[in-house]
Amino acid sequence: MSIETPCIKVCSVDRATNLCVGCGRTLAEIADWSDLSPEERRRIMAELPGRLDRLPSGPPPRVAVA
Repeated sequence: MSIETPCIKVCSVDRATNLCVGCGRTLAEIADWSDLSPEERRRIMAELPGRLDRLPSGPPPRVAVA
C-alpha cells in the first residue's frame, strides 16, 4: 500500500523558513511522514500551497506527468 506524499523530488531546505523548497514540509514532517495518520497527512498537505507561496523563491514550477 503506497502512502500519498507531496514530494516532487526537489529536496532542498530553505534556511530562512526551514521548509523544503520542493514540497513545503518541515524536516520533522518529512521524517515522520510514514508514521502520520492519513488525516494528519491530509491536514499538512492542505497547508503546503500557502507555505510554498511564502518561500523567498516562491513555489517550485510544477511539471505535468504523463
